[in-house]
Amino acid sequence: MTTVGILGGGQLARMLALAGVPLGLKFLVLDPSAESCAGQCAPLQVGAFDDEAALAQFASKVDVVTFDFENVPAASAQWLAERVPVYPNPQALGVAQDRLSEKTLFGELGIPVPAFAAVDSREGLDAALARIGTPCILKTRRFGYDGKGQFRIKSPADAQAAWDALGAQAGTVGLIVEGFVAFDREVSVVAVRGRDGAFKAFPLTQNWHVDGVLSASLAPTQASQALQAQAVDYARRVAERLDYVGVFALELFCQGETLLANEMAPRVHNSGHWTIEGAEVSQFEAHLRAVLGLPLGEPAMRGHACMLNWLGQMPDATGVLDQPGGHWHDYGKSPREGRKVGHATLRADTAQALSVALAAAGEALSRQAQVQPVLERLARS
Repeated sequence: MTTVGILGGGQLARMLALAGVPLGLKFLVLDPSAESCAGQCAPLQVGAFDDEAALAQFASKVDVVTFDFENVPAASAQWLAERVPVYPNPQALGVAQDRLSEKTLFGELGIPVPAFAAVDSREGLDAALARIGTPCILKTRRFGYDGKGQFRIKSPADAQAAWDALGAQAGTVGLIVEGFVAFDREVSVVAVRGRDGAFKAFPLTQNWHVDGVLSASLAPTQASQALQAQAVDYARRVAERLDYVGVFALELFCQGETLLANEMAPRVHNSGHWTIEGAEVSQFEAHLRAVLGLPLGEPAMRGHACMLNWLGQMPDATGVLDQPGGHWHDYGKSPREGRKVGHATLRADTAQALSVALAAAGEALSRQAQVQPVLERLARS
């Protein structure tokens, strides 16, 4: 029986393990915390990601390694890759960990991106603002996610406040200024590439964020065939250049019929959670198939689906489970402000049926504010 090693023990590792059970797979999760929620579903080895003794013990027990978040040290992934197959490869992980490397790669591949500039000093910030203009966003190049490590600069007068907030990190994780994009909507394409180079993509998904954290995802979003094809083509270019194996997400800003790349996530992704019930093969099963060298399966949709993220604490499940296509996912985490603790997915055969179910679930959960923009999009479908 094949044992898959997962670096990181969060909800993504948990869902990978759950998807692997029907495939007859065993798992071993390495995480610094004994409280990692994936440990409720798979054996957990507690250890630091940069502890070579822990890595050696881990490598001796697994047949292939993957990871559930992009802040695993690339050096640790490389150390493991010299002893056991690691997918995606450490080089792809390293590129995705650095916003400057990532944006540079997109540009080399002919994928449009917002204006950007590396910043390593206070004077460098002023120069970047003069070139890019405001509004813009100062971000850490590494370790920022879900809105963390970012400061929005509305005018040059905000430059000092931005530097006070993030300047100390210029010499450690690096900083980058990115031009603000007046987008119509945010979308993502979740794609998978196999060991043999086979490539497939799930339908384009529209996403809504609150304070930089994903709140809701709708699939398929209303989009022309040309726009869908453009998103898939961009994802394919990235996957082939990086010799990527596994699932990843390419997050995009949409301006009419134009797409600009925001960032990539070298892993299964929050905006693809709807695939568990809404697609023939979920992103989690597709990822496992890819890293094991199995046929990828078909990412075709089963009707229409919407995922709602739960942050802080889980609401009552009744409003969702009352719906015929309502599905509930509790990650087994203790409540904490801003923490991703679970999600729900509603699936229906038609956009109209999904709209009805969302309205009912939203009212029952007192989350109409979250659901309303999804309903508006569905009404235009």
